[in-house]
Amino acid sequence: MTVVVRGAGKQRGGRTLWDGVSFDVERGQVLALTGPSGAGKSTLLDCVGHIEPLDVGTVTIAGTSAGRSRRRARLLRRDHLGYLFQDFGLVPDLTVQANVDIARPRGGGRSTRGPRTAAALERVGLAGRGSDRTHDLSGGEQQRVALARLLVKQPDVVLADEPTSALDEANAAVVLELLDEFAAGGAAVVVATHAPAVVAWADTTLHLDRSGAGRPVGGAPRLPAATRRPPDPAPAPAPAPEYVRPTGVVAGSPSPPEGPA
Repeated sequence: MTVVVRGAGKQRGGRTLWDGVSFDVERGQVLALTGPSGAGKSTLLDCVGHIEPLDVGTVTIAGTSAGRSRRRARLLRRDHLGYLFQDFGLVPDLTVQANVDIARPRGGGRSTRGPRTAAALERVGLAGRGSDRTHDLSGGEQQRVALARLLVKQPDVVLADEPTSALDEANAAVVLELLDEFAAGGAAVVVATHAPAVVAWADTTLHLDRSGAGRPVGGAPRLPAATRRPPDPAPAPAPAPEYVRPTGVVAGSPSPPEGPA
């Protein structure tokens, strides 16, 4: 297993967000975290990503548990984890290229795993935009920069927090296509989402509710990563039928006289 969570619990402001949550995410698998707003989906994602600690329980990434060690947590983030943040997580005053290069592994063989920055930007539809400042980009373009960062890093685990919530249909399709490629390449992908189309696309679902419980949601058997594809876009609404004037009635002609009562 790439991600193993056992007995996880977290409180916030004296309220239990969730408790006793356990799940596994295998290589090549996509897990959707669902539940109402306030159920703690983003917080669970942050705990899996070692951005904040659990109150109780354990998270193991690629066979390693950081425990309470900040150094081990930092190494796990550096060597195994990649993020798609809800607010994109870019540095506004840096160029697109600089934002992508931040994620590139330094030293050793890992620095050559991902594509060059220019190739990553071309893959996400931003060829020639490396010198642009990220604060000048649209929301969809900023999410594409974040995807390019994942491409150059090639993480073992991808954590995505509502990655399509603020995007139009075209940009959402790009996000799901790239996440699907990561899963097909062997990454474990965890997505916090409200979107029914994303839930249907994922292999498995863990539903959180405000009672503090987390329960797996059954569904169709998991497809192999190589055969899974993002959901088709919703069909366009059918055009309204054209009005056809009844035959035998001429526009502007007087109404026929009424018969005797």
